[in-house]
Amino acid sequence: MALILGKEYCKVDSNGRFKFPIALKRQLETEDGRFVIRESVYAECLELWTYASFREEVEKLQGLLNPYRREDREVLRKLTEGNVIELDSNDRLLVPAEQKHMIAKAKEIVLQSTGKFIELWGRETYEKMNQSSRDFAEKAEALLGTMPVKNEQ
Repeated sequence: MALILGKEYCKVDSNGRFKFPIALKRQLETEDGRFVIRESVYAECLELWTYASFREEVEKLQGLLNPYRREDREVLRKLTEGNVIELDSNDRLLVPAEQKHMIAKAKEIVLQSTGKFIELWGRETYEKMNQSSRDFAEKAEALLGTMPVKNEQ
């Protein structure tokens, strides 16, 4: 699985297409050029995964969840709800019609990596989210400040 790093700003055309940034493309292991795009369950954004990474994630989920339990099945269904998309010959990605509402008003989007996948935000929504995360240092300290530090030698 690729480690994806970076933040990029992209213009979106009226059809919901955007040019995929070369800086991100170079980092991805897309053996066949396919991606999976899904709505985030945690934020007002889309998640863009390489097909291979998404397949790994689904296989992990299938190993953890029992398909005969209603709650597990619901979680699996929601987390695997996505669309396969591909780069066109001009390195553009088209956001599928059923997911376009997430960026419908945006003329510009922000692609923000999470290490494992890329979040795709409308720029205004991204900036609002960033403003509301001003207490990030306190959250980071609460989550990470009590973790033991490994001594590297």
